[in-house]
Amino acid sequence: MPVFWLSDHELTFPHPSLAEPGGLLAVGGDLSPERLVLAYRNGIFPWFEEDGHYFWYAPDPRWVLFPEELRIQKSMRTIFNNRKFRYSLDTAFEAVIRACAETPREGQEGSWISPSFVEGYTMLHNQGIAHSVEVWQEDQLVAGLYGLSLGKIFYGESMFTRVANGSKAGFITFVKALQQAGFRLIDCQQQTAHLESLGARGIPRELFMEYLANNTLERSLIGAWAFDEQKGIRLANPASNGI
Repeated sequence: MPVFWLSDHELTFPHPSLAEPGGLLAVGGDLSPERLVLAYRNGIFPWFEEDGHYFWYAPDPRWVLFPEELRIQKSMRTIFNNRKFRYSLDTAFEAVIRACAETPREGQEGSWISPSFVEGYTMLHNQGIAHSVEVWQEDQLVAGLYGLSLGKIFYGESMFTRVANGSKAGFITFVKALQQAGFRLIDCQQQTAHLESLGARGIPRELFMEYLANNTLERSLIGAWAFDEQKGIRLANPASNGI
């Protein structure tokens, strides 16, 4: 199948069903908040940048985690019982995304999170759409993850850790809060052994698109987030309103 070229001046995407077998759908465009939101609403995400061009993907199968299918290993229960870490939301977004960019990945040279990715997702964060999870140990940021939220779906992007089990503890804490807040799905994009061990699995792209279609009428929680014992997640600023 052909790879489509995106114009910088037109906010459109080809249908995800037209993606190549490896998931590549289109090249070009920009990382403006409007384009990113349109992409995610349609099951598409940017993976990397090369020579100033962005590569957009819509893989099949799509790896997701249903919150009720979260798997917590016994070793992690010990960590939670010992209260080894402290967790927060949206208090250090730029530090988290930059740490994700700087963390070496097995089998990868460099990072796909280029400065333009940092800028684009930080703009989404400033608009209350992208969010970060921070994991602290003795006031040091030791792990975290970031992604964006539309309706009742959270689209995970990347995570990092500087200590054993840090990102896993943060992810588990976050998924439990998302479930409490009524979220139905976490988009994991592609298969990784790490996420698979936590309960993620692949579903057909067509089924994933059905979940997206059903999600369009859901109210989004727009604004900075905070953990909440009763609701799981709430707006950090009570004056903010989800849309």
